[in-house]
Amino acid sequence: MLISLAVIAFILYKFNLRNLGQVLLSANYWLLLLNLGISVFWLAVRGLAWRTLLSNKASYRDVFLTVSEGYLLNNVLPFRLGEIGRAFLLGRKSKLDFMEVLPTIVIERAADLAFSAAIFLSAIPFVMRAPGSGRIAAIVLSSLVIVGLVILYVLARNRDRAMELFDRLSLRWPKVQKAGEDFLTPMFSGLAILTDGWLFARFLLWMALDWAMSIFQTYLVLLAFFPTPQPIWALFALGAVAFANAVPSLPGSLGVYEAALGGALALVSGDRATSLAVALICHLFNYMATGIIGAYALSSEGETLMGVYRQLRKRQEKPVGSEM
Repeated sequence: MLISLAVIAFILYKFNLRNLGQVLLSANYWLLLLNLGISVFWLAVRGLAWRTLLSNKASYRDVFLTVSEGYLLNNVLPFRLGEIGRAFLLGRKSKLDFMEVLPTIVIERAADLAFSAAIFLSAIPFVMRAPGSGRIAAIVLSSLVIVGLVILYVLARNRDRAMELFDRLSLRWPKVQKAGEDFLTPMFSGLAILTDGWLFARFLLWMALDWAMSIFQTYLVLLAFFPTPQPIWALFALGAVAFANAVPSLPGSLGVYEAALGGALALVSGDRATSLAVALICHLFNYMATGIIGAYALSSEGETLMGVYRQLRKRQEKPVGSEM
């Protein structure tokens, strides 16, 4: 909360708010409506990517609605509980184990970081005034993501050896051994996609399409506000937002999102008021697209935001293996 409030104070101090209303009124709202419509297709493709990670073990309808629920939960609940929430909700709908679903979300988020780092790195050379520290951060982050995926791949490839090693180490503690087996067995099942080259390639293709749509959407918003925006602006802004999402903040990256997107655009365009307007609209549309579908999905299942939050808190308090 303190970080978000500090960033909001920075925005109020640094950005020109006097012309903000005029900029918002002068935007091309036909392009903005088109962008909002594409958001639904973006969610649909994200659902296809996640279902591929799940080896098609859940219905597409359940996966699509749960993706929207997860984004809605992230926008309103603290600690990015939307990621845990969608593993919990999809596991309940599809009868998959929670620990079988969770690794697929970890892989999806790792892929997001890899794509965002690649996009940011590709934009840096064209943004002459961008600070060099951003390039270093992108290289470090992408390297960590690759190392993490390699470790997960090695574990998935050698799951039997890993289980044997765990059984030997935990032999003196039967309860720990039982809880660990209940935890690790479904987790390794969720990591199995890393050993299936064709299935993982399909997942990456869906993710590449999803990110291409994100770039196109961002450029549409730029066209709605700027007279002659450059496509590279969209790449640079998306990369900046992806890094900002990793910063601790209020739910939905409130304040941090606006500062990252608005700051990146102000750097390349020199127009702070218009850059902030773009950031506000992009964030608002993110809330609207995921919020409407996510709220529908929760209500159709008889759930409420606070109800899901309480269930997640109760689940955190349960000992590992208690559901088995």
